[in-house]
Amino acid sequence: MSYGHVYVAQIAHGSSQMQMLKAIKEAESYNGPSLIIAYSPCINHGIKAGMGSTQKQAALAVECGYWNLFRFDPRLAEEGKNPFVMDSKEPEWDKYDDFLMSETRYNQLKKINPDKAKALLDLNKSEAQRKYRMYQRYLAMDYSNEK
Repeated sequence: MSYGHVYVAQIAHGSSQMQMLKAIKEAESYNGPSLIIAYSPCINHGIKAGMGSTQKQAALAVECGYWNLFRFDPRLAEEGKNPFVMDSKEPEWDKYDDFLMSETRYNQLKKINPDKAKALLDLNKSEAQRKYRMYQRYLAMDYSNEK
């Protein structure tokens, strides 16, 4: 997105199939480089509910703010509009810890190093919040003079 001429989208199939399809269609129609980053739970995440629940896990990742849905379409700047569109809702930060503990990769940390676990898991959440605030700043940018 910092290049300004690359279409970028972040998607999660389990959260919003409509947003995912819109992003893919926009990326395909864009006359330039496009990048789509998808949240894709895998077996190494150690989802406690099992791999049959990856759709639900992806939705929870978006709900709690671990993963954000957005699209950055440079064509909008050419129209004087903000090219950054946030598709996910305001995160429910109180669900963040539940999301982390629903995956073995994070849950194991408490077992392996309980003293360090809290600090690292808190850092994980604060970084997600920092990233979300950055996206909020992108939304506030004025592109009305970009024509």
